[in-house]
Amino acid sequence: MITAVAFTRRHDRQDARAWTIEAIRRIEADANRSADTHLHVFPLPPQWGVDLYLKDESVHPTGSLKHRLARSLFLYGLCSGWIREGTTVVEASSGSTAVSEAYFARFLDLPFVAVMPAATSQEKIALIEAQGGSCHLVADPTTVYDRARQLAADRDGHYLDQFTYAERATDWLGNNNIAESIFEQMALERHRVPTWIVVGAGTGGTSATIGRHVRHRRSTTRLCVVDPEHSVFYASWASDPAAFTGRPSRIEGIGRQRVEPSFVPDVIDRMFQVPDAASIATMRVVRQLTGRSVGGSTGTNVWGSLMLVAEMLSRGERGSIVTLICDGGERYRATYYDDAWVRRQDLELAAYTDAVLTFLDTGVLADPVTGEGTVSAPDRSAVR
Repeated sequence: MITAVAFTRRHDRQDARAWTIEAIRRIEADANRSADTHLHVFPLPPQWGVDLYLKDESVHPTGSLKHRLARSLFLYGLCSGWIREGTTVVEASSGSTAVSEAYFARFLDLPFVAVMPAATSQEKIALIEAQGGSCHLVADPTTVYDRARQLAADRDGHYLDQFTYAERATDWLGNNNIAESIFEQMALERHRVPTWIVVGAGTGGTSATIGRHVRHRRSTTRLCVVDPEHSVFYASWASDPAAFTGRPSRIEGIGRQRVEPSFVPDVIDRMFQVPDAASIATMRVVRQLTGRSVGGSTGTNVWGSLMLVAEMLSRGERGSIVTLICDGGERYRATYYDDAWVRRQDLELAAYTDAVLTFLDTGVLADPVTGEGTVSAPDRSAVR
């Protein structure tokens, strides 16, 4: 005999399951309405025989690569039973992930709180609030994780925890993940199998997805991860503690002060540490040459890609390189595109700007510090 209490509990579970099923349907329908992101050609001299492509993740509904991650994290939370009707969703984020997560939270009529460093750009804060989210700013960037976890517990909510779940929430086998999309879009190019794919470290989720997918399809493509100065990933990967200063990264979205749980070093063939001045100077050159306003992490990606192009040219190699436009430059008008902000950061861009433009004329990417040779970095792919 079914008691009244048991009957009520069963129906409550059925109602909760029905809400979850509808939430998943709505998220997948939203994805189905969105076309894949574009793959643009970066202007390199065609006689070089090396092609560079920029996959434009800024065209997602929330304007960045993090839209893919936010969708995956919400689906992971829903299918794991952690996100239910009325659940307060919390994240620790420097900005772009939170913008995308706020979008999906509003989509499902759920409260959303982003815990972020107080130095996060006002443009990103405004974007989160425009999506219906709220921002909880902390003075010490190293406390964002604990504060987010505590806020979720206090509100009986769910901490999305992108830095732990990014590499496991994304389907790296396929299902139109970013790696599968890149290979499909390259299918008709003259060098259809990329020699390199270049991405930033960030949460570690994108590099883990691409690295695993490349191995699963038995491809010769190699993965290069670029990391800004003051970020810890390169120092950890290269076993070089001196490469980590402990200072906060100025390149939002990819520089971290701890090695995140989602970072999978063994799928990475090569890493570069990129000076912040190089990232910002290259970001501006990308806008100058392509007409597309991009963010600082895109500058990091393109600088690392040009280093690889220079090495390929020096060895007489032909092939293709794919990297990402992570987000648009409109979020950084008051920082990376503001000359006064750049001066306050004691960043000198001119030498890096000249290095990139000279490289495109001569095929030699000189070290902006010494003025000598071709910029290079350790290659550990042979032992990985």
